[in-house]
Amino acid sequence: MSAMPLVLLLSGSLRAASTNEAVLRTAQAVASSAGVRAVRYEGLARLPHFNPDDDTDPLPASVTELRAAIGQATGILICTPEYAGTLPGSFKNLLDWTVGGTEIGDKPVAWINAAAPGRGHGAEAALRTVLGYTGAAIVEPACAELPVDRGMIGPDGVIEDAQVRRRLCDVLGALATGKAPAPA
Repeated sequence: MSAMPLVLLLSGSLRAASTNEAVLRTAQAVASSAGVRAVRYEGLARLPHFNPDDDTDPLPASVTELRAAIGQATGILICTPEYAGTLPGSFKNLLDWTVGGTEIGDKPVAWINAAAPGRGHGAEAALRTVLGYTGAAIVEPACAELPVDRGMIGPDGVIEDAQVRRRLCDVLGALATGKAPAPA
């Protein structure tokens, strides 16, 4: 029996109580139902400011950890807020550190837009642009808009809504297989 695919969950938010973090905690909780393992990357705040002069061996330890996590993953699922019409600076910094590495090249990547309807499209457009520079393989059927209201999040930081959890399973399955989920 082969091991389940490993999906790395990347949050673009530094806020522990953000809806983006809740989406990824929930994705991690339902991952086995989608036939995948999921691990949340929690080193965003530890990454140094990107400087191309520092993108040489030896890399800062936090960058080495990030690139190793990406390299070990079968696919990557991103959930990021939009800030001032684009990606938050800290998350753009994370992505900048991936440009010089080869780990993300051809890696299946998707994102969840957890913003209110009609919002978050600037972050999606920026993600598409930056991921294009990294050589990541965007899995369109796994990219989804899944609006999350703070009232949907339980005290444990996980979303209990059955429809949201089902959609997250669909997203993880589509990311792992590259195929859209079958209609219900």
